[in-house]
Amino acid sequence: MERLKRVTIYTDGACLGNPGPGGYGVVILYKGRRKELSGGYRETTNNRMELMAAIVALKALKEKCKATLYSDSEYLVKAMTKGWAKRWRKNNWRRNRKEKALNPDLWEQLLQLYEYHQVEF
Repeated sequence: MERLKRVTIYTDGACLGNPGPGGYGVVILYKGRRKELSGGYRETTNNRMELMAAIVALKALKEKCKATLYSDSEYLVKAMTKGWAKRWRKNNWRRNRKEKALNPDLWEQLLQLYEYHQVEF
C-alpha cells in the first residue's frame, strides 16, 4: 500500500461585488513548511474564487497526497462532501431538470484533482 504525504490546506476566495474583481488565497502546510499562493481576476464571482483556491492548492502538490482542505465556502464543502458535484457531472452538469450547475469548468477540474489525491474537507 502506498504511503502518501499528509498536507494541510487552507483556502479562501472573495470578490468585491458579485460579479466583480476577486481573488483567492491558499496556504499549504507540510512538515513545518509553508507555501502561500494567490491570484485574482478582474471580473469573477465569489464562488469561482472559492473553487479556484481549492484547484490551485491541489495542483500545487507535486505528488499524490493525503490532503485535509479547509474552506469557509459552504458551496464548495457541501458540494464535495454531500456528493452534489459528482451528481451534477453525472447528470451532464445539471442540478435538476430545470437548472444547470454553475461553474462546470471549475468543478470538472476540482473533481479530477479530488479523485487523484485523497482529499478530506
